[in-house]
Amino acid sequence: VQLQASGGGLVQSGGSLRLSCVASGFTLHLSPIGWFRQAPGKEREGVACINSRDGAPYYAESVEGRFTISRDNAKNTIYLQMNSLNAGDTAVYYCAVGTLVLNRCTEAAFDLWGQGTLVTVSS
Repeated sequence: VQLQASGGGLVQSGGSLRLSCVASGFTLHLSPIGWFRQAPGKEREGVACINSRDGAPYYAESVEGRFTISRDNAKNTIYLQMNSLNAGDTAVYYCAVGTLVLNRCTEAAFDLWGQGTLVTVSS
């Protein structure tokens, strides 16, 4: 049972990246999913999550309107589309899956974590 994140890299300010996270050993189905990030010297923060009974996504204010979280159950994969990137988005990004719908986008609400993928935005 694991999550494998990929898609990070170096991008210029204003550019786009799509992160992927493939689940293996289990099926995503309707499990809560999330993307978190940790910038150097900062705590890990929730960026985008789907962890509610109505399936509505939550976005951190800093990424609202620029990032989109989605899933493809046929591919057992979670995505994070990131547009209009800026230097403030530079961080290691982690995907996560939970077992209970808790209506929160916090670390404690998720049980399984990917290894992280580095996103660097140059200004």
